[in-house]
Amino acid sequence: MRSDREYVMQMLKTARGQIDGLIKMVEDDRYCIDISHQIMAVQAILRKVNKEILHGHLNHCVKEAFATDAAREKTDEVMAIIDQLLKG
Repeated sequence: MRSDREYVMQMLKTARGQIDGLIKMVEDDRYCIDISHQIMAVQAILRKVNKEILHGHLNHCVKEAFATDAAREKTDEVMAIIDQLLKG
């Protein structure tokens, strides 16, 4: 992985903490809308992390692939990810 590993790890740990909080909210039978807001907050963090990882991939792995014969493979991988993101 060529992205900012420290940033990615910090964000993932934050998401993990929020998921632990979500579990507690469900166990405590908290208000549904509050739980939903917390879920959206976790999703936002995961989107940011995914964006960081994909930026790193494009800026390093894909750029390097264009210097070799692997450009087509890397381009296909990125297109598959874009397809998945657009389905969500």
